Amino acid sequence: MAAAVQSLAISSSIAACPRHHQPPSGLVSLSHVICSSTRSSFTGLSLQFSPRRQTQIRKITRGPAPILMMARPSIQFIPGTDEQTVPDVKLTKSRDGTNGVATFSFDEPSVFDSSAELGDITGFYMIDEEGTLQSVDVSAKFVNGKPARIEAKYIMRTPREWDRFMRFMERYANANGLQFVKK
Repeated sequence: MAAAVQSLAISSSIAACPRHHQPPSGLVSLSHVICSSTRSSFTGLSLQFSPRRQTQIRKITRGPAPILMMARPSIQFIPGTDEQTVPDVKLTKSRDGTNGVATFSFDEPSVFDSSAELGDITGFYMIDEEGTLQSVDVSAKFVNGKPARIEAKYIMRTPREWDRFMRFMERYANANGLQFVKK
């Protein structure tokens, strides 16, 4: 910074001030000395440098620093239990772009393995760092009396809901190695 201020002083009328107005090295402060030059029309306040003060730095001890954790995007059917099966997702959007539907298909989801001890499926929850998106439009498909598939629909009624869903899907896709394929 001193080099930048010194180069400014050399190229301006401050450099032409009488010798007793020349600033010593240090921090910049304003002086009430008017400095003018015959070579410039500038008249104003000259810059004065004051010597640097050494300040003591005290270490302030506080409690433990808060830890900010980013929630890994996840899908849940039972609150608190992440679904391990990665779904097939189909998106539809209205022609005017105001609403849309996301249909999730889970083949042999892991929720069937844990639902006996953890409880019933209560809905469809998409959780990320922004919060939770949820739907109750969940249906199970059975083959020979055994659960084989879950389909869940998430309906977006506004462009804002669509944008929020797409932010979730981008995070979920990055976390699970998914990619978008347009058909």
